[in-house]
Amino acid sequence: MWFRFPAILLCFLLVTRLGFAQITEQPDPLRPARPDTAKSAPRDSVEVAGDSLPKAQPAIPTPISQLRYRLTADGTATRGNVNRFLLQLTAALDLSVSKQFKFSSNPSFVYGRQNALINEREWFADFRTTYRHEKQLYYLAFGSLEKSNLRKIQNRQIAAGGVGLKLLNRQKAYLSLTNVLLLERTDFIEGQDFSVLRNSARLFGEYQLGETIRFSHTTFWQPALNQTGNMRWNGTATVQVKMTDALSLRTTLANSYESIVVPGRLRNDLRWTIGLAYERK
Repeated sequence: MWFRFPAILLCFLLVTRLGFAQITEQPDPLRPARPDTAKSAPRDSVEVAGDSLPKAQPAIPTPISQLRYRLTADGTATRGNVNRFLLQLTAALDLSVSKQFKFSSNPSFVYGRQNALINEREWFADFRTTYRHEKQLYYLAFGSLEKSNLRKIQNRQIAAGGVGLKLLNRQKAYLSLTNVLLLERTDFIEGQDFSVLRNSARLFGEYQLGETIRFSHTTFWQPALNQTGNMRWNGTATVQVKMTDALSLRTTLANSYESIVVPGRLRNDLRWTIGLAYERK
């Protein structure tokens, strides 16, 4: 199987992109870890002599503190009539410090250059705290900072808090809905800055198809509560194929919309990428 690895790396360098290359969505989060469900086996209804069966060994408890992470990368390079270079790096970090609290982050960076001009230099960083993360109903608070050379955003700062509900939490299927109040301030390099209060709803799902294929989707709907006509939404769909225990080949379709943009920029962006993911749980 390893003789195919150069071909896989070549696929990693080939990425198809529709529309502009920019951070059009927050990277997919990691699915929350399932709590340890190991329980003592029930006694057989038929009485058995004490020495006829070996005694059950006690279950090894799951560590309270647990770190999980996923690193993804994709990119493209062309030379000729159009000299184009693009690199996109994303990560998903998840640290459970107790049965009550969990910390998460999904940083990303995009760098793109075309005909010696830097088009993309996009930064996104966030930090989230989740309370009662093992329960069906949980609470979350987060803050984020974003910079975008392509969309002429000097700084976008966000603080939010709300609740989440696990609609489905099975071994091979997970679906959750979160709803938060979000305070956003956007400083444009060109154009009028604004601050806005939004309601942000997110639907996130992940499904295991067989032993090697995983499908996930994330959708955000973020209308402004104090400004008419100010609305943002984005959605992603990802198919990931496992090559080894830690390495996967994945492809993602992403679409986003912002109603308020600087002059000369489109409101809608569509993107299709292919890359690699390294994941440890």
